[in-house]
Amino acid sequence: MGKTWREWLDVSAPRLLAYARARCNNAQEAEDLLQDALIKLWGYQEEREFRPPDLPLAFSVMRYLGLDYGRRKGRREKRDQKIIQFQRGDDHWLDLTLEETEEAELLRKEVDNLPEKLREVLTLKIWGGLTFAEIGKILKISHNTAASRYRYALEQLQKKLKHLQNIGNG
Repeated sequence: MGKTWREWLDVSAPRLLAYARARCNNAQEAEDLLQDALIKLWGYQEEREFRPPDLPLAFSVMRYLGLDYGRRKGRREKRDQKIIQFQRGDDHWLDLTLEETEEAELLRKEVDNLPEKLREVLTLKIWGGLTFAEIGKILKISHNTAASRYRYALEQLQKKLKHLQNIGNG
């Protein structure tokens, strides 16, 4: 790291950290945001012979990373809450009238019995609230494959539950 970057960091880092703290809930998140921004800024500077960035660019990068972080954090909190609800047995993606019946437990068991590839996509889509494009990136598959696996998982669950319903009625 050249002397100019060190000098720039000495002057700019406290200002950027103060900005990060205003955007984040705690000091650790602010430090993580600053670190992520500095890494991104460093990558931008390769073609500029590693000269320090302009301060407006640094604040802009911090702002966008902060927005992304906030969105990810919100999604993560929602997903975690849904997982907790599912494990407690009061998952709200099911019809609430089913919650007190055997059918909800049967559905949980059938989801657990799905092949891993299908269960993973179903879980990310329903409990994670992710798009097929996001699921594709996570699983390193195309978004069309993710959508197909999701559809196939729903079809399998529907067939199995219909079969169980026929047995119960017959």
